[in-house]
Order: sequence, then C-alpha cells, then structure tokens
Amino acid sequence: MKKWLYQSMIELGNGKTSSAALKRFTQSTISQKAVPGFIKAYNIELGEVERPSGQYTSLHDFFTRRLKTPARPVANAELVSPVDGRVEIHGAIQNDSRFAVKGISYSLAELLGSEQSAQRYANGQYAILYLSPADYHRIHSPVDGQVLNQYMLGEKSYPVNRLGLTYGKSPISGNRRLITELETVNGRLLVVKVGAMYVNSIELTEFGTEWQKGHEVAYFSFGSTVALFFEGRDIQFDEKIKDGNHIKVGEPLAHMV
Repeated sequence: MKKWLYQSMIELGNGKTSSAALKRFTQSTISQKAVPGFIKAYNIELGEVERPSGQYTSLHDFFTRRLKTPARPVANAELVSPVDGRVEIHGAIQNDSRFAVKGISYSLAELLGSEQSAQRYANGQYAILYLSPADYHRIHSPVDGQVLNQYMLGEKSYPVNRLGLTYGKSPISGNRRLITELETVNGRLLVVKVGAMYVNSIELTEFGTEWQKGHEVAYFSFGSTVALFFEGRDIQFDEKIKDGNHIKVGEPLAHMV
C-alpha cells in the first residue's frame, strides 16, 4: 500500500509541464534569491567552492558549481570515486545478471537495454553512489579508459533518495540514464549516470573518446545517482568503502587483486 501511494503521489507531479516549470525557475535570475537559503538548508561548505556564493546567477548555476582546483586530489588507486556521494550499496553481481538496491532486485539487462551487454558483467561487481542535493554534482572519470559505447535510455525519473529507492518504480533501471562503457587496462567498466525527478538532465562536458582518471566528464541538474559495474571480480573495494559511508571525487574506490 505504501509503495502504491508513493508512486501515485509522485506521478501526479512528475509530468513534462511541472518539470519544465521547475527547470525554468531554477535557471532564472529570480532563483538567485534562493541560493543563500539552499546553502543554509544543506549546510554546504563554501571554502572549496570556486566562486563566492553571491556570484552565482541562479540556483542551477550554484547547484552545478565547480570546486577550486586542489579541492579533489586524485588518489593513486586503479579506480577512484567519480562523484561526491554516499555509498548506497556495493558487492557482487548475481550470476543471473541481477543486483539489489534497498531490497529491490534489478535486472542489468533492463538497465542497459541489452541482454548481451548484461552477460559480459554477469560475474562482476558493482557500486551505487547517491548524490544528495548538498553534494558537488559534477562527475569525473573513475579510471583511464577508452569510450566504447555511450547512449541514453529512459524518459521519466523517480526520486533516487532512500524513499525513491524503496518505493519508486525501479528508479535505477527505469529512470532516464546516460550509459558509458569504458575499455580499461583492467577490463571493461560501465559508468551509469542516473537522473532524478523533475530536472532530469545529465550534461556531458567530455566529448572525446578518451577518459582520464579524475577529469570532469559530465554533471547532473538536481539529485542523482552513479552506478558503476565492473566486468570481473579481480578488484577489491577499498577498506574504507562501506555501505552508508560518504566518499569524494578522487578518493580510492577499488584496487586490483
């Protein structure tokens, strides 16, 4: 009953009209007045932000803020975090190409839109990283790699917070998402950028075929999740990677065994 109620309420306001209206507001100069309240509500640390808060022209401009150059050093690890966010869950992909988040079982084939692609990762591992509204929302490459495939799937999006993950309509595999497959020296890696409700956009900033570890590649507009899928099990997650822990861009995520 809770799940049905939640989904029904979300559907009432999750249309193109409401999303477009919110997008217009957040990108307007009028929304600049909301920036101080947003900073206070989410207790955002301004010392590492690239510009003084008064120089942001809109709420969207602040939300997609860049940081000062030394704010996110890149660790000497094979795989580093691509985002600032909470480790929602990490572990092994099941042999039937399924993975679990908040008690919900997801099909990797549905997420990728391809059974063949899913089979490649059937014996691999995964990590789900959730970005709250307070987090830095630019995405960086977790590894050096060559872009093999990049495509968008999905239209509408449910919230990707804890309520959304628990009661939403399979938000990880059903939301609008941009999928990038990389070839690395340690095998293939999927970087799945999952949009969130309302302002459901994922903007690329890297259009080349080579990704460099730690370099910015994209950003989110309001709320989001990044899901990583590793081809094999020759990786070991860093000892600090625990479900529920917060991680920042460039910090160690996993090492080769």
